[in-house]
Amino acid sequence: MRKIKYKKGKRLQPYSLEYTGLHKSKEIEMQLFVYDDCSIAEYENGTINNLEKHIDLNKTNWLNIHGLSDVYLLKQIADYFKIDDFMLADILNTSKRTKLEEEKDVLFFNIKSILPSESSDDIRVEQISFLLKKGILISFQEKRSDFFTHIRERIRTNSGIVRTKKADYLLYILLDAVIGNFYITIEDEENKIEDLIDCAKNSADPIILEKIEKHRDNFNFLKRSIIPLRDSLYDIKSIKEDNVFDEIESDNFSFFTRLHQKCLELLEQIESDMGSLESASNFFFAAQTHKMNEIMKTLTIISVIFIPLTFIVGVYGMNFDNMPELREPNGYYFVIGFMFLTVIGMVIYFKKRNWF
Repeated sequence: MRKIKYKKGKRLQPYSLEYTGLHKSKEIEMQLFVYDDCSIAEYENGTINNLEKHIDLNKTNWLNIHGLSDVYLLKQIADYFKIDDFMLADILNTSKRTKLEEEKDVLFFNIKSILPSESSDDIRVEQISFLLKKGILISFQEKRSDFFTHIRERIRTNSGIVRTKKADYLLYILLDAVIGNFYITIEDEENKIEDLIDCAKNSADPIILEKIEKHRDNFNFLKRSIIPLRDSLYDIKSIKEDNVFDEIESDNFSFFTRLHQKCLELLEQIESDMGSLESASNFFFAAQTHKMNEIMKTLTIISVIFIPLTFIVGVYGMNFDNMPELREPNGYYFVIGFMFLTVIGMVIYFKKRNWF
């Protein structure tokens, strides 16, 4: 699993422009949407030179950039949109935790998009960054993915209210789509937990405990990803009050409050699921203890049965001269019979006491 180690990640200076992610071979692709409620234009694989020709600040502009490997090109894009190196460094450094930065003419937001792995218990992580300026939203993704496919279709087909809103509402629905991936991941983890609990009921294989700990790590990682997102969404409320960044319409602050509420719901669900994991772990250990007790009970019963038999054999194995039973013609058969009846009597007694 690719964990985001906030404190142990690669140490870079705040202004160092170096991509620290895994997708270093991905070439940068740009996609630009320019739209309002009456028209839409879409441009694929654009360049810096034709951005100025296509962007219309009287409409809503969404520039989606896939790939962060070409630092030189990203620096050109940052210079064109007057983005300082500190923000660009945060876009390139994928070990950074979720954060929100507010300046007079730009709002910077980065977030971890998380999805379950299809072939293992790992979690797939991608950092997505957003820059909101007047009339334009720029999104930076590490690679091309389908997180926002449905939003592109809504824009193309003029579905819902997205085309009647500005770039701040577009930021909201993009963040909502990323948060939706958390729900998918948690649901996948819950399904795997149910399977683990069923396995724990039927098997004492230690691999079950390893899987339980694996999913516990996954939930802890989800918490570390959601908590700073929750705090950042809460901080958006201060934007309305300080009047520094004024590109979010007052009516749209309620949308970001909804996202904050979703983060609280996700954290509550994670706490509940971690409780289920704790129950699964306790059940596993209880099953192990019960199995051990059953084994010890069986061994104890066998030992108790053989103690009187061993005593009888020991007595008649002392070979004293004055042992009348040794000269009895049928003494051997009497002793064997007595030993057999002793075993039968003890088994009946244990059975009546429900000891096995």
